[in-house]
Amino acid sequence: MENLLSVEEAARRLGGISKWTVHAWLSQGRLQRTKVGRRTMIRESELQRVIRDGGKSRAPGRKGTRPNRGKSAFEHR
Repeated sequence: MENLLSVEEAARRLGGISKWTVHAWLSQGRLQRTKVGRRTMIRESELQRVIRDGGKSRAPGRKGTRPNRGKSAFEHR
């Protein structure tokens, strides 16, 4: 059976980043969660994947967004 890590332990293993950063990455799809009862856990292999991939997101891009081509949001109106 694979090791499961708490959010806090995953944050420590990722170089001491904030647990809130780990929660943000979970929300963004950069990390996949495993629920154990009410607890959010992270598989050790998932942590290794993020380290190997340099934290790149597996989540698809948001729908309906366009590249801004160097213009500010105000110039698009």
